[in-house]
Amino acid sequence: MRSFAEVFGASPDALGDAPGRVNLLGEHTDYSEGLVLPASIAQRTRVGVRRTGKSFCSVYSANLDRGAQFTLDSVPSEPFARYLYGSLRALVDSGVDVPNLEVHVVSEIPLGAGLSSSAALEVATLRALRNLLSLDLDDIRIAQLAHHAETRYAGVQCGILDQMACSLLDGDEMLFLDTRSLSRRMLALPADSQILVIDSGIARTLGATRYNERRAECEEAARRLEVPTLRDVTDVQVVDALPDPLRRRARHVVTENARAIRAAEDLDAKTFGALMFESHASLRDDYEVSIDALDELVGLLRTDDRVYGAKLTGAGFGGACVVLCRSGAARLVAERALAQYHASGHAGRMLVPDPFLHG
Repeated sequence: MRSFAEVFGASPDALGDAPGRVNLLGEHTDYSEGLVLPASIAQRTRVGVRRTGKSFCSVYSANLDRGAQFTLDSVPSEPFARYLYGSLRALVDSGVDVPNLEVHVVSEIPLGAGLSSSAALEVATLRALRNLLSLDLDDIRIAQLAHHAETRYAGVQCGILDQMACSLLDGDEMLFLDTRSLSRRMLALPADSQILVIDSGIARTLGATRYNERRAECEEAARRLEVPTLRDVTDVQVVDALPDPLRRRARHVVTENARAIRAAEDLDAKTFGALMFESHASLRDDYEVSIDALDELVGLLRTDDRVYGAKLTGAGFGGACVVLCRSGAARLVAERALAQYHASGHAGRMLVPDPFLHG
């Protein structure tokens, strides 16, 4: 991959980075102001920035070996550049005088796997700008600006889960986050457990999926139930008055919030994992965001006694599944599941733990 100096002929003035994330529980609840339980992964996105005297910004993705140029007055057409543009514009919208820049991006986070590559890019870019311009921005504010960048300029009407996870997490802990109040606490993984992530081999592009449709369905369900958001419904029987598919969408959100609350109670790994299996079933049947390949992977993992739980992670419609398994067993679990998965004609791979990364 080409370095900053190889692309721009100089060294960056400032750097920023952020990890990817998986979501153990609380899937598709953040845009209903729900409760979530993400964890970070070792893979990171790194951004270098440099002031330029030119009348436009130049950006380059080392992974894609592709560049783009834009001014802050016009949204670029290049998809990856829209996230960079949105991050810069989020600062401009908040009153920061952002200069024209050269921006270099390199990432270890697989694209289209549901590991928040876009949120990590936004957070890393904003951290680089914080360092370059000596901005007084804490990590909560960074997450809020990154969320503004994605919803307004990338066109994905997501909640704030991904940006908060990429901005606040960095280690072996989970983040129990109330996306309404942003109150939060760090929690340890269940004893004798570790996280495994397996890519289904089927990529998804968030803006091209039915993600925004699901959000609209939740908003309509809340309107019909006469509550601000589905977060305000705690009795799952209340949603029975709704017509399908609104009833099933709302049932997922209400039960998923309950699972996240239960999982934050210092559970043993087996009980925690059972909640993950329940979450996947709900995402498959009530929320209809899974696909056959992810269902097959989860089914294969369920038959391994070293696995406590598994579910799709991220928006769904492709991407990866996250697994809670016995500590030290992740690679063996992945090898067993992938051998069977490949035999049925799929092309999945282990993403976490990554053999090319330390930690």
